Amino acid sequence: MINFTHPDFTHRINKNKMNITQEQPENYMSLYDFLGKPAGGELGQQVCNEAIRLKVPMVQREISNPKYTGKVMTYPKVFLKKYFNK
Repeated sequence: MINFTHPDFTHRINKNKMNITQEQPENYMSLYDFLGKPAGGELGQQVCNEAIRLKVPMVQREISNPKYTGKVMTYPKVFLKKYFNK
């Protein structure tokens, strides 16, 4: 998994003072939740870059399952629908 350390992203998380342990807003989804399958690092980075370019707010979420433990990015569902033309 790619570690998202883009300066704009870090600034936005600090500016919004979001705590990754806070409850996830219902209209935010990870790429896995939206696509129904793992997105992979390359696609994840492309989506993150576009969200940064458009100044879309992102929220980090901690997950733990048998295949992956760590942080994932979540995006507003409306952004993901537009990005993937769904």
